[in-house]
Amino acid sequence: MTFKLESAGIDSAGALELVLLTGVSGSGKSVALAALEDAGYFCVDNLPPELLLDLVAVEQKHKARKVAVAMDARSATGLPGIPADLKTLQAQGIKLIAIYLETTTDALVRRFSETRRAHPLLTGDAKIQNPTRVLMEAIALERELLKDLRDKAHVIDTSQTSAAGLRTQIKQLIEVDNPESGLQLMFESFAFKQGIPMDADFVFDVRMLPNPHYEPTLRALTGLDQGVIDYLRAQPAVDQMRAQISEFLLQWLPSMARDHRAYVTVAIGCTGGQHRSVYLAQTLCTQFAKEWSTQVRHRELEKKANA
Repeated sequence: MTFKLESAGIDSAGALELVLLTGVSGSGKSVALAALEDAGYFCVDNLPPELLLDLVAVEQKHKARKVAVAMDARSATGLPGIPADLKTLQAQGIKLIAIYLETTTDALVRRFSETRRAHPLLTGDAKIQNPTRVLMEAIALERELLKDLRDKAHVIDTSQTSAAGLRTQIKQLIEVDNPESGLQLMFESFAFKQGIPMDADFVFDVRMLPNPHYEPTLRALTGLDQGVIDYLRAQPAVDQMRAQISEFLLQWLPSMARDHRAYVTVAIGCTGGQHRSVYLAQTLCTQFAKEWSTQVRHRELEKKANA
């Protein structure tokens, strides 16, 4: 989440940019931090929360412009003080972006099993009778410890995202123009058969719409191809769905912006995540870009591209 600069008289031009990166262990924080480092950020991993203000002060003294800090549940005792510290930094004119990486429990269990790494909240003192159950309990505890930070952050679901895909998302997020200026909209297409994105604020089901998959000449194409675009534009039900989603968002986005929400992810799902959801996500992104800062992501297409 971007913390908006509310203090009168603060000029954010040239201010230090601070990215706070957190999330569950195994969700890809190392990949995200590497992407930030490649983008020119001075990166610190596993920073104790108590040192955040001191680190920022030192980097300001050194005239640093971009700093990224990763924190996790291993520093649980200091996490409750982070919201107050962020408000302090906000009052100083620091540009703040908080990113939380989320992943399904099944995906985390699989990753820890494949890498044979121990979860950071597990200790080797006791004999583990049921490793999977104990791991799931550690993951649940970690989510509980980090829930306050999650509520204040832009959430990225990495359950089905490759390392390359995550790097792309991080790059897109930090490159949004004037992130402190208002609410940022992410339109995300997905396939219901692959699961609902965990980072979604709103989910719209468009599986009842006419499906280009059943048109032999369109089956291999996507919602980004002109043939599919022309087909879906000609369907009254598709335009009705677009108009109703648009009306809903136009009704509630201003209220969310007034409530200091910085990011809203609108997920649109169809059966395969290839035609209808892609077309609608792309169309809505273009429509809302006239008044809002928008991004678009096509989850299933990204997976194919990075396979």
